[in-house]
Amino acid sequence: MNKHSPLSSVLVDVNTANGLPNAHYIDPAIFAEEKRSVLYANWSGIGFGKDVPEAGDAKPVDFLGQPLLIVRDRDGSIGVFQNTCRHRGMILVDKPQKIRGAIRCPYHSWCYGLNGELRTTPHVGGPGQNTHEDVKLSELGLIRIRSYVWRDVIFVNVDGNAPEFEEVHGELMERWTEFDKPIFHGGESSSFKLEVKTNWKLAVENYCESYHLPWVHPGLNSYSRLEDHYNIEKRGHYSGQGTLVYRQLTDQDGNKLPDFDDLSDKWDEGAEYIAVYPNVLLGVQRDHGFAIVLEAVDQENTVEHIELYYAKSERETPEHDGLRASNAQLWKTVFEEDVFVVEGMQKGRHGELFDGGRFSPAMDGPTHNFHHWVATQIEKGRAA
Repeated sequence: MNKHSPLSSVLVDVNTANGLPNAHYIDPAIFAEEKRSVLYANWSGIGFGKDVPEAGDAKPVDFLGQPLLIVRDRDGSIGVFQNTCRHRGMILVDKPQKIRGAIRCPYHSWCYGLNGELRTTPHVGGPGQNTHEDVKLSELGLIRIRSYVWRDVIFVNVDGNAPEFEEVHGELMERWTEFDKPIFHGGESSSFKLEVKTNWKLAVENYCESYHLPWVHPGLNSYSRLEDHYNIEKRGHYSGQGTLVYRQLTDQDGNKLPDFDDLSDKWDEGAEYIAVYPNVLLGVQRDHGFAIVLEAVDQENTVEHIELYYAKSERETPEHDGLRASNAQLWKTVFEEDVFVVEGMQKGRHGELFDGGRFSPAMDGPTHNFHHWVATQIEKGRAA
């Protein structure tokens, strides 16, 4: 395959554009290139704050081969570090755990604080000598990875060169400012993952358009119809879809989940579903939201990590446990309905004569917007 497939046909208006060439879905060399220029060079999702709920909680994450460590500090903040000891490169934490004192390397017991600072270096100057003038603790802390937490998603910029998160996504944060309030994870039933045989980008492309609803989601489309949806496009940042008809779930007694406070009329029956480039999918409704982090395993495999959040906590509203479980099952069904589509498109990308496809100018704007952004990132990486 041509490693540098031409992207000029992607970087034009939706009316005449092609989609990304096949190589961007099936070629390991292109996957490696996109790892650097798309996923490492931008703010990518790697996990959720709810996975490290208390001070001292630590969770290792493999982000495209890069060993990272998510840590909740004593002040409640979340830090992300390279999960590698500065001494001999040993992995520090190999499974989620509570750090009682310090992050201790299992090899030679060098110890780091929850803020990444190197604290102790046993016998570094010889037996019983725990210091050495040439080993400066202040210079050997863990390598911190830029991170930002929004809507409980932990975003990282591995190469360190992206603009600030608020600069990149400030417009989306403003768009959803009404939801800028505490959110509470729905508990065990509100957390699930799907292992899908597809390139991660196809999951984004499918998520951000409503065109497929009548055929792939007939149940959802029966009340939130195709004509009730609208496209959302912000060139270079995000895209997705909104609906004018969101129907709240009720239980057998007519109870509903509590709404988020002080929402405008727009959200009485409205909802929005947006892809935050590159790999995070978010949804907001009046009574709950969700976040999906797409873990790109390789060019043909993706894990979708899905979490649901509510306006009130489980502890406050045990009477709504059944509604939360039902809501999670509904979403799980919707997301599972998409699996055959994204896996089928992945298989289709092995058709050597496929030219990336054409878009419906009316319906596929959000998907083309994503293709345009990916192509822009790749071209930027090639020019560097």
